[in-house]
Amino acid sequence: MTVANISAVSQGGAALVIDADGLSVFKGRSGDLFAVLDRDDVLTPHEGEFERLFPGLMDQGREKAALEASRRAQAVVVLKGFETVIAAPDGRCAVNPNGSPWLATAGSGDVLSGMIGGLLAQRMDSFDAACAATWIHAQAASAFGPGMISEDLPEMLPRVLMSLWKPD
Repeated sequence: MTVANISAVSQGGAALVIDADGLSVFKGRSGDLFAVLDRDDVLTPHEGEFERLFPGLMDQGREKAALEASRRAQAVVVLKGFETVIAAPDGRCAVNPNGSPWLATAGSGDVLSGMIGGLLAQRMDSFDAACAATWIHAQAASAFGPGMISEDLPEMLPRVLMSLWKPD
């Protein structure tokens, strides 16, 4: 079902953000996923999901692995972790400097995927959307601190965004 849904949605031309089971279901057949992706799509694996799609790539280090994965998939790859790596098929690569241990909680990746999707819906470039969402996501977790659950993240977003706003 998930494979068929991803394939069907990809036909509509909208940028996709694929996370969790949407990635894991392609274990052993990543080529099927790559066939429906384009440069505007975003994959958001943690290291386990990454290994299922790109076996052995992590051996070369996170940045090189993310860049090679992005090249193979022809999509933006957000390799989640304390230092999340964002890579684009055109060779752009960024490492998010403000990782937070509070993000190691169930559902926080879903929030990140939603944030990326929201920025894409506003027509932000996929690499830029992934970079911005990753930074804001980690900043929100740091602002909340210990005891955070994923449902706390959306409540923190206005505070983080307000701290970035500089009125004229």
